[in-house]
Amino acid sequence: MAHRTGRLRTVTSPLRMLRRKAGPALPPDSHVHTQWSWDAPGGSMERSCRRAADLGLPTVAFTEHADYTRWAVSPHKPVNEQWMHRAGIGPDGRFGTPRLDVTGYLECVQRCREQFPALRILTGVELGEAHWHPAEVTALLAGGDFDRVLGSLHSLRQDAPVMVDANMYDPARPGALIRAYLAEALTMIESSAPFGVLAHIDYPVRYWPGRRFDPAEFEEEYRAVLRTLADSGRALEINTRVPLAADIVRWWHDVGGEAVTFGSDAHAPEHLAWLFAEAAAMAEASGFRPGRQPHDLWRRG
Repeated sequence: MAHRTGRLRTVTSPLRMLRRKAGPALPPDSHVHTQWSWDAPGGSMERSCRRAADLGLPTVAFTEHADYTRWAVSPHKPVNEQWMHRAGIGPDGRFGTPRLDVTGYLECVQRCREQFPALRILTGVELGEAHWHPAEVTALLAGGDFDRVLGSLHSLRQDAPVMVDANMYDPARPGALIRAYLAEALTMIESSAPFGVLAHIDYPVRYWPGRRFDPAEFEEEYRAVLRTLADSGRALEINTRVPLAADIVRWWHDVGGEAVTFGSDAHAPEHLAWLFAEAAAMAEASGFRPGRQPHDLWRRG
């Protein structure tokens, strides 16, 4: 989902661009949103492909949102006006999203494949709270051939489903939200939800209040989630929107995790492959290596 954070700049300096182009090849970006995601009004598949080509990316996966949760609207956080153009608040007083136009999306992918033949373009979808919506998810996946399926958690159940944001942190117990999120992530992984990659395991960190976030405070909970993920045969995403802590990637290797993907979670072309050189170096330091083909997942060395 598109969220604002002070850590994500929208302008990349020319010097940084030069270093990216001159340095080692970047890994595939396996988590990108375009105009086909309800919360990416500034997205563009064509411009994202052009950006990927300029950066020298071997592969890009357009993993559009498929969200079926209807969120309770918080009085502390009005619904983003741009989102309201594509979605709305229903008679039940909850915020819902439009369904992914699979036909239009796949046609757009095909046009981009023809326009950018040197770029490997993967189809994909990001399933929000897939374990809460098995019937809808089954129907979606039956209607399209998706190369990359992400499982993500943006919400927690309170009296009703609530989107995770800064308002959910209790200043007296900020760690409670992290633990609740990881507990729900564990439930999702233990379910039969049909996803191959766990997206942004550290999603609440985007809103962590004030002081520096230290994952070591939650090592036991993170390791439990990672161990179950490894046992399920799924991969872990290194999401760079707020850079994933190196400790978590190292724990993933420790518990037997076989593979990682890299995801910018870009909702606009200029954010594609954000901090990927740094993320790739971290993955290598943690024991993961590129596959034989540029588009392969990175696996244990």
